[in-house]
Parts: sequence; C-alpha cells; structure tokens
Amino acid sequence: MEHGRYAVSLLIESDRVKAEEMAAAIEQFNTDRRGLDQVITEEALDQIKENKEEERYTSVVYNDSWHKGVIGIVASRLTETYYRPTLVFTKSGDKLAASARSVRGFDLYNALEACKESLEQFGGHKYAAGLTMRESQYEEFKARFEDVVSETISPELLNPEIRIDAEISLADITPKLMRILRQFEPFGPGNMKPVFLTQQLCDSGYAKGVGEGDKHLKMAVVQGNSNPIQAIGFGLGNKLSLVRDNKQFSLVYSLDENHWNGTVSLQLKLKDIRQA
Repeated sequence: MEHGRYAVSLLIESDRVKAEEMAAAIEQFNTDRRGLDQVITEEALDQIKENKEEERYTSVVYNDSWHKGVIGIVASRLTETYYRPTLVFTKSGDKLAASARSVRGFDLYNALEACKESLEQFGGHKYAAGLTMRESQYEEFKARFEDVVSETISPELLNPEIRIDAEISLADITPKLMRILRQFEPFGPGNMKPVFLTQQLCDSGYAKGVGEGDKHLKMAVVQGNSNPIQAIGFGLGNKLSLVRDNKQFSLVYSLDENHWNGTVSLQLKLKDIRQA
C-alpha cells in the first residue's frame, strides 16, 4: 500500500512520540490494505462468476482500478476458492501488470514462458510470478494461458492438499514441544512449519465466529478428559456447524503461541476441519 521506507523509518526512529505516530500511520495503512484486499477479492470472484469461468483450469481476472499493492494477496485469496493457477491484472501506467500464484506441484514459470509472445516482461519462480503486457495482449494471453495449463496440469494437482507431518494427541502439546519446534526455525517456503493431525476432538462449548462477517472460527477443544486448548481458524468461519452440538471432529493445524495481556499460551492455528 505504501513504500517500505515507512517501516524502516519507524525502526530507526529514536524519538518515542514520532515513533508512535509512525506506528499509528502504518497500522492505518494495514487496515486500509485489509479492507481493499477484501473488496477486490469479492469483485474478482464476481467477475469469474459473471464470465461463467468457474470450471476453467485457470483464474485470470482484470480491472484497471484495482490497487497494484494488493493484487498478489488477492491472487492468493482466489486460489482458496478456485484451487488453480491464478493471475490478477490491473493497470500500471500504460501497461497491464499482474501478480500470479500457482498450486502445489505445477510450474507456473514454465506456463508463463510458453505464453511469452503475449508478454512484455515476466519473472518469478515455480509458484509465484509477476508480469507486464500491453492491454491489447490481454485476451490473447488469457486464452493462451488457459490452453497451456489445461494441456499440462495433472488433474490431481487441482485438488487442494494439506500435507500432515505427524498425528499427535492434545496431551502431546506442551511447552517442551514448542521449544523443540523452535529449533527448526526459521520457517519459510523451504522449511514450512510442521503440520499436525489430532482426531476425536470436541468443542468445549466456546466455538463461535469472529471477525467481520464471522469469517474466522475461534474455539477451545478437548480430547476426552483433557484440558481445553484454544484454536483459531482464519477463514474457517463457514465450518462452525461442524464443531457444534457435541460433534466429534478432526483438526489439521500448526502450533502457535498466543500473546494476550502479558500471558503466553499455546494455541492451534487451524488449517482444516473434518467431521468424524
């Protein structure tokens, strides 16, 4: 949304008052970004439906008013609904600029290279890329990209997959386990956080939707007579019905620490829920 110098200036500022003003401004930038990201994502999803493109192998959308600073986030959001290679375009000067995201196992860069006649510039790697083109090239590129992906992607890659590292019980989740996991840091694309599965869970009665439109899911889960442990599922608010009314379910998650009012507690950062 804004230049990275704002964050750098905050980190090197020695005047507390000025630092607080900078921090407030950055927080406002972030709030604006979240609102814009949500609006543009909804507009992009509407565009896919209006064009009757729900069953395609790719998502390619364009609006000349979309903010260039959030199209990468929007591309990632679209893959949560339509799990397939995705490009989000906007106007940048006299050209179109796009941010691209892929799905696990599909080489996005190679697909773009097969369409390079329609592009001005492109760069990136297997799972994410950026590119520019003339506006007159957009429809030609969109058709070519769909053809390339449909001819080269394996059907199984279009089914979202969560890779689980281990199945554990709630009793295994201790401060000692967190200390061990920290020894694997830093986490990133080449070293992702471990993902765990725990089965035969129940909600302690706390489950509820939180955030704007109850988009997220917050609850405390138990396994048998175990102590409850907090869980948060971002974007999983639509799965609230799976955990209510004493239903048993399984969770896939990574472990996280929740810092609140000076207290640190362990929590589950949910990736998915499946009813038993």
